[in-house]
Amino acid sequence: MFKPFDKEIYVTRPLLPDLGAYNLKLKEIWDSQWLSNNGRQHQALEGKISERLKVPNTCLFNNGTIALITAIQSLRLTGEVITTPFTFPATPHVLAWNNIRPIFCDIDPRTLNIDAKKIEPLITPATTGILGVHVFGTPCDVAAIQEVADRYGLKVIYDAAHAFETELDGAGIGNFGDISMFSFHPTKLFHTGEGGCLTFREHGLKQRIDLLKNFGIKDQETVMMPGINGKMNELQAALGLLTLELVAAERKKRQELLEVYYRELEGLEGISFHKKPANVRNSYQYFVIRINKERFGKSRDFVYDEFKKYNVFVRKYFHPLCSEYACYKHLPSSNRENLPVAHQVVSEVLCLPFYGGLSAADVAKICAILRSFR
Repeated sequence: MFKPFDKEIYVTRPLLPDLGAYNLKLKEIWDSQWLSNNGRQHQALEGKISERLKVPNTCLFNNGTIALITAIQSLRLTGEVITTPFTFPATPHVLAWNNIRPIFCDIDPRTLNIDAKKIEPLITPATTGILGVHVFGTPCDVAAIQEVADRYGLKVIYDAAHAFETELDGAGIGNFGDISMFSFHPTKLFHTGEGGCLTFREHGLKQRIDLLKNFGIKDQETVMMPGINGKMNELQAALGLLTLELVAAERKKRQELLEVYYRELEGLEGISFHKKPANVRNSYQYFVIRINKERFGKSRDFVYDEFKKYNVFVRKYFHPLCSEYACYKHLPSSNRENLPVAHQVVSEVLCLPFYGGLSAADVAKICAILRSFR
């Protein structure tokens, strides 16, 4: 019925600045002979990221996972931390790397984030924090989570990997909780090749985080604490400075594609959208649908496999649940009976291609192919 696309269509493609412009940036770096350790490109990008995210403090990192590991270290979390099973592996892994047991909490069926109403029963004397994830850029229920955290004296960290430029009632999402982590991986709308950052309100944390990401070194003769090498280098920062200039145009293109998806799929039996609330500024990171097998007539997994025949490579994000991994499935909180919503959602969610390099016609064809599966 439909011819396959001539080239592979993936879920996303990285923004890439003009190569000539990047070469000019590289010449600046070569002339400075300053490749790492808080160079000029790094300093410039850190300032611009703070402005874009509307946050008072930013620390750049070589990747988001190291940033999140460092965030946990900076807050001195121990024991147990409550988190979501519906996330990328890095979220629970950073806890394990800090010798902390992840405690999995079920998710909200509407936002797909950790369900704030189900956190309190999981708190024990060993609990020191809550690690929420703004899944697909939709904010967690930050007010409810903070209320629970304040009552029990817990720290709150947010994995905002999908939430670049997400805002809640006009406030940058990186202002909530104690610390937020943003990923600058190439799959993200804004990227630095690899990279990430931490944002936070408490000014005193910056010195500690900057020490932790540089081996704990204060000066040439003073090491203050056991640290790690989490520094973003000048080549990454230079790429980020140029990529940042492309984000506004990319957001506009993705908004236009989003409208095509909504128009083409609205009312299709068994297909529902993961829409943002009216008070949320969209990060335009992913376009996500849920497929109800009974109503659509085919399973999500069938659709996933069938799309490949047309050179369209969609993604079952996040499948399987983290609680199903061999390293975590033994935990009591991983019991399937404790996570009914997460298990339902993970069998239905599908990310469709969503990036500015696609045309409206491409998206319309993808939608037509999807409709043909029903």
